[in-house]
Amino acid sequence: MTDTLTRNNHLGGLYQTIQDELGQVEASLKRFGRSPNPLIAEVNAYLFQKSGKRIRPALLILCSKLAGYQGSEHIFWSALIEVIHTASIVHDDIIDNSALRRGQDTVHAKWGPNITVLLGDFLYIQSIALALKRKNYQVIDIIAEATSQMIEGELLEYYMSGRPDITESLYLEILGKKTASLFSASCQIGGMLGDPSSAFTSKLKEFGRYLGLSFQIIDDLLDFTGDEVTLGKPILSDLREGRITLPLIYCLGQVSSGDRAELAKVIQNRNVEKDFVQRVLGLVNGNGALDYAYGQAASYSQKAKDILLEFPKSDVQDALTLMADFVLQRKK
Repeated sequence: MTDTLTRNNHLGGLYQTIQDELGQVEASLKRFGRSPNPLIAEVNAYLFQKSGKRIRPALLILCSKLAGYQGSEHIFWSALIEVIHTASIVHDDIIDNSALRRGQDTVHAKWGPNITVLLGDFLYIQSIALALKRKNYQVIDIIAEATSQMIEGELLEYYMSGRPDITESLYLEILGKKTASLFSASCQIGGMLGDPSSAFTSKLKEFGRYLGLSFQIIDDLLDFTGDEVTLGKPILSDLREGRITLPLIYCLGQVSSGDRAELAKVIQNRNVEKDFVQRVLGLVNGNGALDYAYGQAASYSQKAKDILLEFPKSDVQDALTLMADFVLQRKK
């Protein structure tokens, strides 16, 4: 399995069985983005011009196949999940005052804060309106709960911004709400489309939660270890924006009192100038914080794969297992 992943160390290799469906999702996103309002149409075209990873739609599609689903509703819900995800990152970027995402200007940087807030709101409301037309209230309940959890996670993260006293358990609570909730919903919806039994969908819901936690820990880890060109943003961007992630939380618990006080000052002031970048990286690298964070991510990925062992062997099960491996090996 690992050899296969190494040969296909990109999502194209994982998505071979669902390329046609993902193409339909892209077409749906373009339709969702159309508007008689020229500004909305312009911003939406900009947002959806790059396909990105599309991990959440892919998970929904794969889980629906694992559940034996034969219809076409999974395309609609996959696209809708991606619209919700896009709305969340539009709001994230303005909250964090981020200038770049995936190497291109954010909506906030390109159109300003007022348009960005309204556009994010529009995408959320549009998603709700489109979902209600489908009248699948079980799925709508899942989406509403996940969206609520995402917003709670954002609020909690903002509340803890710049605070060096954040604990690992609170960090994981934020991740569970902010990121893992939509991963979990994507998998649960996919399973429900094929088999609404509580046992089946609850397993896929848990699979998505573990995968989402692993994904976000690796995302946070890459902020310390990644390449700026590959990431499309400067390293230590999280720290500059006040987010205290697992490597730094672990580091704070391992360093001397003097180094801890120094780090706390950097965190509180968000002072990550050139000299401080090397100092922070040196402290994080010097006490096993990166290995610890990776180990936690690997543990969650393994838990996700263990759940998949309860399902019959198939190409789809293989693809989902590879997804859990890919999350750990990705570089951006």
